[in-house]
Amino acid sequence: MGLAIPWSFTLAILDGYSILAKFPVHQSGIFMVIIVGDLVLSFLALAAASSTASLADLLLKADVSFCPPKLCSRYQISAVMAFFSWILLLLSSLSNIWLLPWLDTD
Repeated sequence: MGLAIPWSFTLAILDGYSILAKFPVHQSGIFMVIIVGDLVLSFLALAAASSTASLADLLLKADVSFCPPKLCSRYQISAVMAFFSWILLLLSSLSNIWLLPWLDTD
């Protein structure tokens, strides 16, 4: 998930530049890089969410409690947020794939 912040920051700078320069990003090559980056980040977010959920489940269902209830509930909340982040990243990449046919193929 540490890659999501630099990727999002880079896309924000690209969007800001395209707005200020009045040069919309309609090139399919640049757009394909964005789509592939979003897909890779969505799969990495799914891996992070799954590992967090399995760790929380392991800590809760062990014979001896390895974490206090407050800490385990934080693991569960972080797993839910990671799954929510994965869903949003996947929706973003799928919406970009949906927009791909309308780009100019210059």
